[in-house]
Amino acid sequence: MSIRVDQEGEVTIVTIDRPEARNAVNPEMADALFRAFIDFDRNKNAKVAVLTGTPGNFCAGFDLKHAAEGMDDSWFAEHELNAGFDGHDDRPRKGPMGPTRLTLSKPVIAAISGPAVAGGMELALWCDMRVMERTAYMGVYCRRWGVPLIDGGTVRLPRIVGHGRAMDLILTGRQIKAEECHEWGLANRLCKEGAALETALEIAGELTRFPQTCMRADRMSTIRQWSLGPEEALAAEWKSAEAFRLEGQDGAARFSCGKGRGGDFGEI
Repeated sequence: MSIRVDQEGEVTIVTIDRPEARNAVNPEMADALFRAFIDFDRNKNAKVAVLTGTPGNFCAGFDLKHAAEGMDDSWFAEHELNAGFDGHDDRPRKGPMGPTRLTLSKPVIAAISGPAVAGGMELALWCDMRVMERTAYMGVYCRRWGVPLIDGGTVRLPRIVGHGRAMDLILTGRQIKAEECHEWGLANRLCKEGAALETALEIAGELTRFPQTCMRADRMSTIRQWSLGPEEALAAEWKSAEAFRLEGQDGAARFSCGKGRGGDFGEI
């Protein structure tokens, strides 16, 4: 199997391991990625996931050599979306690259080394945060081959970088290197070559220390507000007040006892 799943404490690491094909994803691998993240979301002992590839390769997209052999009607039918699709895990749907249609309840961080292009870029965009090595890059490389973005690229990219910048990348298919990714907000953190996974794990470890109900409520409200008007979004956000009942009062008590004062995140 070309997808590895490892557990480091409360962090799940999902690794695309097919370096001979620059970690291009075939249907079998897409299914394994999908199942890995379903399992992560349902694992009560896992709080954060990191999606990465083998060193020097995040993911070169969908396996075009496989596609060249012909995609039969059953493949298209398997990935068809109907009007009732809402992204929730009660009706999980697999994308061509695997987990790209899932709305998980917990955060995922991409650790990017080398190329994250075409469908690999769409996998990275699906994640909540992206850590890129300074030698890594993204790009809609599938522009050259008549392969469209069908794993959320045209939806998530404009929401992250804005319409104009998204059109630049989508229409030209040009390479965008890590520094520019960081300037545009595509990359949340930059790191030295070979340090993407280590950096992502450091961030993941920080996230596991926080009260989880509150963090997940804020994360989900941020995701859901895109489809709502301001009034509806504010009403939906208020539902997170229940998290204050569950965790916030205890947190306020810790603050009163001197924990985490002055922006200190070390002793909370």
